[in-house]
This record gives sequence, structure tokens and C-alpha cells, in this order.
Amino acid sequence: SERDREAGREEEFGRTAEGSAAMGNAQEKPTGSSGGGGTPRRDKPRTHGAPGKEVANGAPRENSPAGGEEEPQQQQPDSSGVDRSYLDAPAGALPPPLARLKNEGNYLFKNGQFGDALEKYSQAIDGCSEAGIDSPEDLSILYSNRAACHLKDGNSSYCIQDCNKALELQPFSLKPLLRRAMAHESLERYKKAYVDYKTVLQIDTGVQAAHDSVHRITKVLIEQDGPEWREKLPEIPVVPLAIQQQHREKPVSVEVAQARAARAAQEEARRKEARFTLLKHEGNSLVKKGLFQEALEKYTECLSVKPDECAVYTNRAICFLKLSRYEEAKRDCDSALQLDPANKKAFYRRALAFKGLQDYLSASSDLQEVLQLDPKVHEAEQELEEVTSLLRQSLMNRAAHT
Repeated sequence: SERDREAGREEEFGRTAEGSAAMGNAQEKPTGSSGGGGTPRRDKPRTHGAPGKEVANGAPRENSPAGGEEEPQQQQPDSSGVDRSYLDAPAGALPPPLARLKNEGNYLFKNGQFGDALEKYSQAIDGCSEAGIDSPEDLSILYSNRAACHLKDGNSSYCIQDCNKALELQPFSLKPLLRRAMAHESLERYKKAYVDYKTVLQIDTGVQAAHDSVHRITKVLIEQDGPEWREKLPEIPVVPLAIQQQHREKPVSVEVAQARAARAAQEEARRKEARFTLLKHEGNSLVKKGLFQEALEKYTECLSVKPDECAVYTNRAICFLKLSRYEEAKRDCDSALQLDPANKKAFYRRALAFKGLQDYLSASSDLQEVLQLDPKVHEAEQELEEVTSLLRQSLMNRAAHT
């Protein structure tokens, strides 16, 4: 049905879970007559440009609000050349005049005109009341959208009021919870913000903004209340499993899918980096203890995580040299030099591998490369003298047998 198709869309504007959400500061603006639902409405709404990235009391503002309802695929401009077909998009169970107000509010919000958008949502809310519309989902979205306008304008208290209305109509709705959490944080009501952020994460663990805020607020609460800070928190509500399942089954937008994929990639990169660092440290410790076979295994694991790490090849080459596995030591040095053609350690250790393979001419060549790169490497000077002597002896032996 048309209603089901509409419900499958992302009804509200603002970024979804994985993105950062709109944030206001603690300042409240003077208001005029009341709009719908008892939330004050400005007599002269201001028009804003697209906001830059700001910080209000440690809480992030997004650079630009992501779009709201999905706009029609084909849009035709009116006689003035301005495309207004978005106004006719269906909006849940709202009748066309109220759907038009909501769509116009979404469009204004996307273009940074938060005061004008707020007026449109207020008119739609009032219209629902006057027409006796019984659609909790649609009315909840209108309150949540208006809350985002208050948040953008820094009216955090009014944002909380509208979020409360939205949550009365649709308990555990994610966006009102997230917006209310940000409003509480901007007003430095950190315990209430923490509870809302944790509730959001019960619904969707992929909301990065909530993870970041919980981490930030936890530090503040520890400073304020000490080790017993958890005991001073209000009770965190348990989100019913049915609500969690319902959220998981919602269609995922392209933006959400991309954000989830990016976050998963970041987590995987962090995990790999941590594993690599641990293995390399363990390998280095084993080398110091003379346990070269065990160290070699650690370095091999390192290379399975990060196969382009030059230092690991030169480190593993040491182990091969100590185990008299000269051909393998040479191959590791070759790999290191492909990654870093001026790596003097790789040249030096390959020279030792060539020496072990009795290829004294190649060893001499690599040692000369080392001394060209750094004339102060005394070990290379000593090895060059020894290799030169061995090369001379080898040539003499070969001449004696001819």
C-alpha cells in the first residue's frame, strides 16, 4: 500500500544513525506566540545559511543536514523556473495540505533555513490538531523535525520539549532520542544525555555519534562524581526486543550503508594495527633473548597482517641469518629493498647472506652500497675487509685448480 511504501522511507531529515547529528548550544532565543503542542514559535523566524562545523559545549554540529524524505525521481519546474514538485510528495497519512507543509519544511531545513522550516512544521502540527488527524507516527516525525530546527538554532530547551512530545507518540524512536541527548549535553545535563545516548545504542549500535558522546561524557562524569559515577546515573530504560528488531528491519539508505561500511573498515584497520604492533613487539623481544626460530614465526605473522612493512623483512632476515638459512635471508632483504631501495640494513644483511652463500663478489658490492649510504658504519668496513680477503682467497683457489 502507499502507506507501507511511505513507512519504508526515511521520513525525517537530518543524518541517520551512522552520521553525526545536528547540535545546538545552551542559548535560548526569545519567542513569540505559541505553535502547536505548546512549543513556542518565533514571530519572525530567521533565515540561516548552511552552517559550518561548530562546537557547542563539546557537542558536534554537523556541516550540512542530510536530506529528509526521498524526493520524486522526475521534477518539473513551475512557470517561474523553480522546481516545486517535491511539495507534492506523499507524507505518510497526512492529507495533501499538511504533507505539503511538511515537505516544504524539509526543503527549507536542507537549505539551512531553520527558522522558516520550524514555522512550516508548526503549521503542520497545528493543522493535525485542528483536523483531528490521528496518526501518531506522522505527528511524532513533525515534532522530531521541529526539534532539529530548535537544536540548529541553539534552542536546546525547546528541542527537548519537542523530543518529549515525539517520544510520547512513538516511544524509543531513535532520532528524537538522539536529538534530546544532544540538547541535554549542550545544556551540560550530562547524566540525562548519557542515559539517552545509551538508549540510542540499544536500538542501533552503529550510531557513531552516540559512541563518541558516551566516551566524552564518561570522562566528564568521572571527573565530576569520581569512581562511583555510575551509581549516580538515572535508570537507563531497557528497549524492548520488538523495537530493536523493528529498527533492524527498516530499509537501509545508501548513506547509512556507506557509513556502516566505513566504520567497519576503520575498526578492521585498528584491529590489524593493534595485532601487528603486538606481534612485532613479541618478535623483537624473542630476538633479544636469542630465540630466533620463535621470533621468525612472530615476524611471519606480522607480514600476514601487513605484507608491505619493510622493517619486518629486515628483522626476519636477522633470524634467518642466525639460523644459517641464507637464501631465505637474501629473499627477505630483496623484498625490503623493493619497498625501500636505500635501506642500508637490508643491504648489510643481504651482504651477510651472500657471504654465507659464499658469493663474496655480491657481498662486497652490497657492503660498498652501505658505505656509500653511510660511511660511518664500522661493521660494514670490517665485513668488507673480511669479504675482500675471502674473495681474494677464493680466486686464488680457483686459479690453483685450473
